[in-house]
This record gives sequence, C-alpha cells and structure tokens, in this order.
Amino acid sequence: MSHQLPDVQASQPDVTVGLSQVGVTGVDKLVKIARDGKRPLVLMAEFEVFVDLPSGRKGIDMSRNMQVIDETLEAAVSEPAYRVEDMCGDAAERLLAKHDYTSTAEVRMTADYVIREDTPASGLPTQSTITIVASATATDEGTREEIGAEVTGMTVCPCSQGMSASRAREVLQDLQVDDGTIEEFLDTVPQPGHSQRGHATLTITADGSPDVDLREIAELARDSMSARIYNLAKRPDEDHMTYQAHADAKFVEDCVRSMAEQVVEEFDHLDDDAVVHMKQSNDESIHQHNAHAEREVTLEQLRAEVDNQ
Repeated sequence: MSHQLPDVQASQPDVTVGLSQVGVTGVDKLVKIARDGKRPLVLMAEFEVFVDLPSGRKGIDMSRNMQVIDETLEAAVSEPAYRVEDMCGDAAERLLAKHDYTSTAEVRMTADYVIREDTPASGLPTQSTITIVASATATDEGTREEIGAEVTGMTVCPCSQGMSASRAREVLQDLQVDDGTIEEFLDTVPQPGHSQRGHATLTITADGSPDVDLREIAELARDSMSARIYNLAKRPDEDHMTYQAHADAKFVEDCVRSMAEQVVEEFDHLDDDAVVHMKQSNDESIHQHNAHAEREVTLEQLRAEVDNQ
C-alpha cells in the first residue's frame, strides 16, 4: 500500500498575508552560450528565482523551481545562439506556467565575463572582467527582460583637483610666470586630485528582449568614468591612465549623467517605454565611506531631459 505524502505547501497559512517574492537565491550553474562560428562562452552564473505567493497558500514548491532552472539551462546549452536575458525570460515563463497559483515570476542572473583587449599605450594583450546583469519578469500580460553590465574604472575628484590648480597658480605667480603661460600650462597639464576606483552599472529593460548588445553596454559604462583601467599596465600605460583620468575629472553624479547622455545617443532605436537603470559607486580614497549616485528612468523621460540641455 503506497503512502500518500501531504502537500504542506498548499495548505492554509496561519497568517493569511500574500508575499511578493518567494524563491531561491545563490543558485550556481555553469552556462554555455553558443556563438555562430566561434567557441561557446562558458559562464559560471548565479541565479535568483522568485514567484509571488497568494495569501491563502502556505509555501511554494522549491523542488519544482529548481527543476525549472535545470531544464532551462539545459535548453540554453543546446541552442545554437542564446542571449542570457532570453534564458532568464524562458525560465520565468516556465515558472509562471508550472505554478497555477502565481501571477508573477522573476529570474535574475549575474556572471563574470572576460573581455580581451590591448593596453592603451604599450598595446599588450590583457583581459578585463565585467559582471553580466540579466533578469526577466513574466506575467500573464507578457515578459520584460533586462540586460546590462557592472564595470570598473577610475575617477578623479574635480574639487580636490581645483584646489591643486589654485595652489599651482599661486606658486607660478610667485615665480613671476606671466598669467597667459600659467593658464596654458594648467590647461595642458592636469593638476593632482584624489582618485578612486569606480563601479558603474548600466542595464536596459524592455518588453520582450532589449535590442542592445552587451558589449556595447559595457563599453558605454566604462567610458562614463574619468578613465578606463587595465589589469596589465607598463609605465606608458600607467601614464596614459593617470593623465586621461585627471584630464576628465568627474564627480559620482557626473558619471551617471555621462551614462545618460550616451544612452540617449547610442540607443536611439529603442522604444520610449524601455527603462534605463544607471548606477555609479566610488570607493573613496580619502574617506572611509563610498560615494553613490543612481537613476532609474524611462527612455522617454531621459530623452526629454537630455534633449532639453
């Protein structure tokens, strides 16, 4: 005689309060992304999977959610070309279909991705690491997908640089250098300012799948800071990065505004209802705290603000 196991998750909870996100986090999976004519990309990805839970149900089916993730990743490996945001969308739609009690399913993914490039001055091959950020939310009305990247760069504080320039101007005046030469020197040789490592995050969310390239998003985010950084740096490369950063000093707010301006220019083909999420966090070198700036906005609103300059 078989023993019928009770479905405790489907029972009535003691407190009948609905929950917006119930699921699993920290799910590590090896993801193989196929590319036409090239070796596939292999990513170690971390997933978060959520569904909403109505007030009359005690819990979700955790094992079913894990099965859906495994099935979806297997499908991703077998596809000839697969975008990570579409993979998240596929998983979210499967979750929605397999849970008759839920109205929203969400899948988030992060993974490290290595970019091969040359150093800026010496031209030596090196690698940079970005973090892929992808997610999808599925409802009965459709699926919205997000794709983007978190990148690392360098910023220089304009305020401390301005104080250094003022001091240099005073010293040069005491040395009886004429004002014209002083200003020409300061325009040519950027003065010191405290620098920090910056972390820029840029994502685009749209109905279906955003028509943007992950590499283009990463390049845009890297260019929003004072200078790009490189893991390999000979002395000419160090000089290049230092000079470039001090020649384009930026507050944390300036980095987000630079992202905004580039998004409007580069992604003019996207619909107005696409949502742009821009975030900059700087590891301050002269403080124990970090500086932070952030904006989440529709492209329609962002275009209106940028075009109104």
